[in-house]
Amino acid sequence: MKKQYIIPVFVPHLGCPNDCIFCNQRSISGEQRMITKEDVKVTIEFYLKNIRDKEAKKEVAFFGGSFTGIDEKKQEEFLQVAYEYVKQGKIQSIRISTRPDYINKNVLKRLKKYKVETIELGVQSANDFILKRCNRGHTFEDVRRASKMIRWYGFKLGHQMMVGLPESTRIDEINTARELIKLKPKMVRIYPVLVIKNTKLEKEFLEKKYTPLTVVQAVETCKELVSMFNKKGIEVIRVGLQNTEEITDPNVEGSEVVAGPYHPAFRQLVESGLWYDVILAKIKKLNVKVKKVQVTVNPQDINNVIGHKKENIKKLKEMYSLDLIVKQAEKIKPGKLELTVLEKYPEFLEEHK
Repeated sequence: MKKQYIIPVFVPHLGCPNDCIFCNQRSISGEQRMITKEDVKVTIEFYLKNIRDKEAKKEVAFFGGSFTGIDEKKQEEFLQVAYEYVKQGKIQSIRISTRPDYINKNVLKRLKKYKVETIELGVQSANDFILKRCNRGHTFEDVRRASKMIRWYGFKLGHQMMVGLPESTRIDEINTARELIKLKPKMVRIYPVLVIKNTKLEKEFLEKKYTPLTVVQAVETCKELVSMFNKKGIEVIRVGLQNTEEITDPNVEGSEVVAGPYHPAFRQLVESGLWYDVILAKIKKLNVKVKKVQVTVNPQDINNVIGHKKENIKKLKEMYSLDLIVKQAEKIKPGKLELTVLEKYPEFLEEHK
């Protein structure tokens, strides 16, 4: 399978009619000014020059703001630049990110004209009360309508949801995942809420009206969500905001993050946590006191099985006095494992013979 590279073009806050309580797009993207079509071209050229794998699939992705809310002339300018590279065979597809209430037939026809392949919708929650609380300016019915139209017109549908929004509970987030699954997206992104500087949420946090999730709380909820999407064959393409100079540890100078479940390897915490649960469940099913086990997995899974900073190995040792040996083998399918007991503790009766 060919590797895929995303060429990100950030369109900060352009076209977005609302100031969502959690959002400061310019801080998140690091982009402090509105872009031009020349900027789009420079960005694409830069990435094409630096992508060494010339056979890889390349996709231009317009992130940030609400792309289909931009002035139509501006949309056309940006899309025309990207489409020229598609026609030349230098990139293979175009992706855009937008709001569900900025989707209609004319918008979709325009995107089709320029060979846009994927449309991601910022959903955030399926709970209308929470959407209103966060000043989203749309309802979940808008999400249903837009999602169905996008799929009907033949686009790949993506959804973005958030964990830890004001007034949201774990049950709300599980319900959001259930509702998204019904709409049959091809892919989802899951973003734990971080408190970003110069947002309404920062003001609420400083006034103690909002308490962000801890890293542990966010990881536990995201584990359940990722598991739900995986079971339905929906690809989870991101968990957590991408780390940048702006989106980094709140203690680092220049960070735009004030508080919240920030971690530089957040997705790995989630995925290694899922592996830990699977391994522990398999060991418990053995119904014997195990001292040492070997787990064999596909090479692409080994880091997550071991865990961030060998966390899974350390946890099993500390909590269950169990030594975990991790091996890799190409014959094991990704996501699967083989477990072998290497050593057992002697039974109580055997010890006292």
